[in-house]
Amino acid sequence: MTVGPDPTDSPAPATAPDAVGDDDPATAGSSGLRRRIGRVAAASAAAIVVGQLITMVQTVVLARILSPTEVGLFAAGSVLTAFATTFVEGGLRSGLVHRDGEVDDAAETVFRATLASGALMTLLALAAAPVIGYVFDDRTAGVVAASMAGGVLLMSLVNVPEALLQRQFSVLRRLVVGPSVSVVFAVVSVGLALAGFGVWSLVVGSYASTLTWVATLWWICDWRPGRGRPTLGLYRELVGYGAPLAIGLFADQGAKSVQAFITGGLLGVQNLGLYRYGERIAMIPVGVIVEVGANSLFPAYSRISGDLERFRAAYLRALTLVVVVGAAMSAALAAVAVPMVVVVLGEEWRGAGVALLGMAGLGLGTAISTSAEAIKGAGRTTLLNWVTGVEVVLGIGLLALLAWTSGLLGVGLAVSLTSLAAGVVLLAMARSVLGLAWGPVLGAVLPTVVAAALAGGLVHALESLVLDSAGRGLWVALAFLLLDGLVYLAAYAVLLRVLAPRAARTVTEAARPVVATVLRRG
Repeated sequence: MTVGPDPTDSPAPATAPDAVGDDDPATAGSSGLRRRIGRVAAASAAAIVVGQLITMVQTVVLARILSPTEVGLFAAGSVLTAFATTFVEGGLRSGLVHRDGEVDDAAETVFRATLASGALMTLLALAAAPVIGYVFDDRTAGVVAASMAGGVLLMSLVNVPEALLQRQFSVLRRLVVGPSVSVVFAVVSVGLALAGFGVWSLVVGSYASTLTWVATLWWICDWRPGRGRPTLGLYRELVGYGAPLAIGLFADQGAKSVQAFITGGLLGVQNLGLYRYGERIAMIPVGVIVEVGANSLFPAYSRISGDLERFRAAYLRALTLVVVVGAAMSAALAAVAVPMVVVVLGEEWRGAGVALLGMAGLGLGTAISTSAEAIKGAGRTTLLNWVTGVEVVLGIGLLALLAWTSGLLGVGLAVSLTSLAAGVVLLAMARSVLGLAWGPVLGAVLPTVVAAALAGGLVHALESLVLDSAGRGLWVALAFLLLDGLVYLAAYAVLLRVLAPRAARTVTEAARPVVATVLRRG
């Protein structure tokens, strides 16, 4: 994670509209909660195409210009600032999204608290930058860390507008912010990389994209500092709600920092660069699922948490949809990760493909982990401390073991296994919080996973035994990869209808209004 917005961030996919249920004015307002989420999802469907295309092109172009070592130096230099940025947010943003009353006062409280902590953490990150150079045994890594420190203060400015726009299910936020950030990072970083600035092209690109993020959010958001009155009591309430979330964020960033230290220290800065690029590719599709949970499901669940039956139905529906997407991502990556990276990025980046293969389970793990949004919506955030413990202990333990024995593949596997384990724990907790039996919950997950695995196995056999894309010329290889994708989609669609008919119907029902809207407006 960089200080600026990760250019792989994606808007929520078009599976969100029907995730919440009926149009109940009593709980959703005059326009209807379902309709409002539908508008966000429709906007996201357009924004995701733009953002993902830009990100994929930028990722490929930068890989052709920069070396794995330069990417590794940027990853090493970003470790401290990523952790500091997480500390600044501290769960207060989620507390503001979840809050029912005194919103202006709460927003003022969050704004001042995060701005003050942002200034403090910027100074601490700057002071600690030499430690990065020492740990990675590279002076440039320390200089990069020092230069990135100012991004922490900039990031402290996004918390309040992000939370308020999320509360409002803002369509403009989806259409403007994500694509703008992606465009700016791509243009600045690629332009400077072509000019020979190396790792500094990523540093400047990160600052440019962060400034764009801040500017576009404040342009869209109609709240301004000074409208509310900050109080210590509100701060305590917000911290009380957000503390378990903050602990989870700290643990996640702490684990990523340890991950960078172990990978860079044990395998070298070049391999850290390979791993980070594999991770970036993995996060392109995973970002879709993250955005569904963070920007659609959490505020929606918060609104309907008082109606238990509606909450249960919404959760099972949303779980079914995100697992269909997440399982597809995981199985597809497991089938073609290495040949895809070699063909698209070049032989120099093969190690990124190996790491990406290890991380194939991230899609499914992230999908199941959206169960956390139901727990947050129900106000039971203290339960998330258990997940934090699982992630820290299992994540660091597996990383140390598998990185030593299996190199980049082991680092990727540690990430996948930790994500899947955390997802299973969250699934069990959400089931308990909502009072659901195991049957419907497992029925929303297992048949889809089996269908995706079988489709992935078929494509892996096709690629390994027949096509061998990585050994072909560029255009033939790209055509073969496209064939892999088409075969996978066809096989998955058929298997989904045979093995998981309920999931197939849910996807069809969710897609129908979106397609109708697009055709009507077209």
